[in-house]
Amino acid sequence: MSSYILAVDTATEACSVALCCAGGQHDAEIISRFAISPREHTQKVLPMVEEVLAEAGITLNQLDALAFGRGPGSFTGVRIGVGIAQGLALGADLPMIGVSSLMALAEGAYRSTGQTQILVAIDARMSEIYCAQYQRDAQGFWLGEETEAVMMPADFKAQFSTLMGNWCHAGTGWLAYPELLSGSLAISDSQITLPDAQDMLPIARQLWLAGKVTAVENVEPTYLRNEVTWKKLPGRE
Repeated sequence: MSSYILAVDTATEACSVALCCAGGQHDAEIISRFAISPREHTQKVLPMVEEVLAEAGITLNQLDALAFGRGPGSFTGVRIGVGIAQGLALGADLPMIGVSSLMALAEGAYRSTGQTQILVAIDARMSEIYCAQYQRDAQGFWLGEETEAVMMPADFKAQFSTLMGNWCHAGTGWLAYPELLSGSLAISDSQITLPDAQDMLPIARQLWLAGKVTAVENVEPTYLRNEVTWKKLPGRE
């Protein structure tokens, strides 16, 4: 029996949509669209949805679930993505699956490099980063969601400086704060800087198979920083 999961993400400067068409647990085709368009998410995301569905030859009502980038990231971007995903899911009566933007970056780094230990950092402005430490287990699950936080780069560096083994980095935080890379721990570059909906799909499928879905009315974004803080900075997203 085939299953279809659509993923939508606008949590950062990137806007992306991807569809997983799976005939079995390990047999999946992914159709995706990706664009860097920090101020055009609302104009781009729905046409992207229409394109991937048309390419697959299915309709929204044939989906089994709808995954969305729940953040952290740009407050405006997260809010747009969650709102659009809720609208789509509500109209087609679909369960929803929230996927961490940080974990999606870890999955992207794994797809790019095969590395299973990933340090993720997204520039959060205000001299802070959204960050996490992930390790992929033998079953393909990412461990480390509890490490997701917003903090100063120096504090994150202090956390990971004592780690052992081979680590890889992903996210915009490493470009914004290159001092993160100075030190004794050698960290390779995944070349993955922004989350991509195609990398949400393996995570979303695991959650879907485990029955870990959310009703539309219960969906919650993850900001790691509250709305009041954002509103104090005019022009910040």
